Amino acid sequence: MNNPSKANFPVPLSQQKTSPEPNPAPEKKITVSNSPTFATTAEVKQWIKAQAQSLGFADCGFLSVHHPLFTQQIEQLQRWLDKGYEGQLQFMHNNHHLRAHPAQLVEGAKTIISVRMDYLTQTPTPRAVTDDDHPNQGIIARYARGRDYHKTMRSRLKQLALKIEAMLAEWQHLDIGAEAEFIFRPFSDSAPIFERPIADAAGLGWTGKHTLLLNKQAGSFFVLGELFMSLELPDDEPVKEHCGSCSACIDICPTQAIVAPYELNASACISYLTIEHDGIIDTKYRRAIGNRVFGCDDCQLICPWNRYANLTTVEDFTPRHQLDNSSLLELWQWQEAEFMKKTEGSPLRRTGYVNFLRNIAIGLGNANPSIEIVTHLRSKLGLHNDMLDEHINWALTEQTEKLNIDNR
Repeated sequence: MNNPSKANFPVPLSQQKTSPEPNPAPEKKITVSNSPTFATTAEVKQWIKAQAQSLGFADCGFLSVHHPLFTQQIEQLQRWLDKGYEGQLQFMHNNHHLRAHPAQLVEGAKTIISVRMDYLTQTPTPRAVTDDDHPNQGIIARYARGRDYHKTMRSRLKQLALKIEAMLAEWQHLDIGAEAEFIFRPFSDSAPIFERPIADAAGLGWTGKHTLLLNKQAGSFFVLGELFMSLELPDDEPVKEHCGSCSACIDICPTQAIVAPYELNASACISYLTIEHDGIIDTKYRRAIGNRVFGCDDCQLICPWNRYANLTTVEDFTPRHQLDNSSLLELWQWQEAEFMKKTEGSPLRRTGYVNFLRNIAIGLGNANPSIEIVTHLRSKLGLHNDMLDEHINWALTEQTEKLNIDNR
């Protein structure tokens, strides 16, 4: 932390010499400054980090927009795309010039502040996928149970930028561009940016074998954001990787989407299938999806580093509408108007109502057998489209076979 500027205070009368002063000098007013002094760029970065933490960010790191990682990541991305792992994520084929040259995203930007924000509201059982213990409950990824974090992240990054802007006069002697017009722009999964590699290179953690960022003090239950700004500050250093020989995340993945350490076939990942994929989900994945209706936390829940996961200080992550404790049948009975109302400002809006029903239908097919489930599944046949009907019929077959009854 920065030290406050020092001030000399008058000596108390009780401590003054008793020799006479025939012509005492007039008393001088003492100016006490509470503003910190900044002698180095390291002190500037430490001040910014403290402000970020006061806004609810767990940590932040710094990286130049001209860092060599961007060229390296473009080459790695192209190899990944060549394997067809992107599924329907066609945007991954676009704007490679911006991914490789992030300075072009924000003219005048020199430095990226990478931030992370914890999102857990309840500590999970260490190294256990307890979601499997409740097959009739609709499991929603923990980051998505409250408000959409993207707006929260960008709003708080803007607040951080304004705090930085208010301090520019204190930094003009440091040759970091503080004397020029301040330029900034916040991002949170909202532009073609190598978000996780930036956070990795900026020292916020290391990339785990599941391709998520891991932190020794915080596990992986956090989201990332970036603030591009015109100040030029030194890069932070990356941290050492600490996965070792552990393969827990690879072994636990229900759909075997982690095809090798640090390599994810997104088109097989439950998070992709239940959120990004539009239309029919291949039957080979349906039983593995289980009761996960929006996203999947399995590779994080099993990770030993998440015994250090921190609870969030950000209220927006607090679950709404019992999205942390709703049965599949309760979710299945939402009408579209109810879905739209209860997902206002929620990440769940991204999947859309019919695809959300598709996911729940798969969950109901995998649930404990019940005549009630069969009845509710049949009630929605023919109401929306052929795609949903196909999943309902699959679920009915799964249920009736377990019940040993005729699917008619």
